Amino acid sequence: MIYLDSAATTLQKPASVAAASAWAVNHLASPGRGGHRPAMAASEKAFACREAAARLFHVEDPERVVFTFNATHGLNIAIKTLAGPGSRVVISGYEHNAVTRPLHALKADLRVARGRLFDRQAVLEDFRRELDRGVDLAVCTHVSNVFGFILPIGDIAALCRERKVPLIIDASQSAGILPIDFEALEAAFIAMPGHKGLYGPQGTGLLLCGADPVPLLEGGTGSESRRQSMPEFLPDRLEAGTHNIAGIAGLLEGLRFLERRGVADIAAHETDLIRRMGEGLAAIPGVEPFRTSSPEVQAGVLSFRVAGRDCEELGDALGSRGIALRAGLHCAPLAHETAGTLETGTLRASVSAFNTRREIDKFLQTLREIGSTFG
Repeated sequence: MIYLDSAATTLQKPASVAAASAWAVNHLASPGRGGHRPAMAASEKAFACREAAARLFHVEDPERVVFTFNATHGLNIAIKTLAGPGSRVVISGYEHNAVTRPLHALKADLRVARGRLFDRQAVLEDFRRELDRGVDLAVCTHVSNVFGFILPIGDIAALCRERKVPLIIDASQSAGILPIDFEALEAAFIAMPGHKGLYGPQGTGLLLCGADPVPLLEGGTGSESRRQSMPEFLPDRLEAGTHNIAGIAGLLEGLRFLERRGVADIAAHETDLIRRMGEGLAAIPGVEPFRTSSPEVQAGVLSFRVAGRDCEELGDALGSRGIALRAGLHCAPLAHETAGTLETGTLRASVSAFNTRREIDKFLQTLREIGSTFG
């Protein structure tokens, strides 16, 4: 099988990730739940993971790195801390349902800075216009999960700082792939999953906290047990209940892999593969790839559609031939609406550090075999 669905989860991970998770199941208890060796070792492992994440994302205090179940969990904490009914919130036109659904549930006053696909300046100007109209909060994805569009997050963060508007960043498609400097961005929160570009297991995520959060869950923390409200200090304030210590142990190994390999090296590798894929798709009659020639504008995700072919059916046909990618709306109807693909959806191919040029060529060959021409 050729796996091209890393925007959903990186199925191919360093061998050390699975080994660490398996070891943790039989050797680590729960952090903060005892002074015995298995509990203390679990606490040490969890803190080592926070430290590794703090190094990678330039977080001065590792205790402001909070463990979550996934990016959606972190985004819900962040959004429900800073927004409420009637809050004026500006978002990009490329947001995932993990952002839009919580805001709709809160009945926020939503403004969309759409901007044309792959036009960073247009997105920036739309954000500037909405911020100048007056908003209480900005939420922006770093990279579109549908198109790989790298939004100008540094410039958007600067606009928000100038206007003293808190910013939440969804780094689901950028963490581990693009540089993220938490201190420089001065975001209120940055949420990310552990199971995508960080090469950790599913069921893990990180929330980097610049603002003081409101707990989404209440319960035991192993600290201040007499108190009947959640502790005021991080990370305990947000980490009610038993930790996924096996997942955290695996996530630590994913972070260590990134430290060894280097984020810049992975980005260059993915850019090369996406460029090769885009050129190959453009050469097939009837295929419309959504791509740009500027490597600083597109990460390791590429969507395409085929004239006259249902994307779901074509995705199934590729899957039956050993090509794993995703078809449909990718939990991001707003992005499709912005790009004009809401009615058709797209096929989405996404790569990781473990894909090769040979796999890209095989994917293109398989697509040609399904039909030498389309439309």
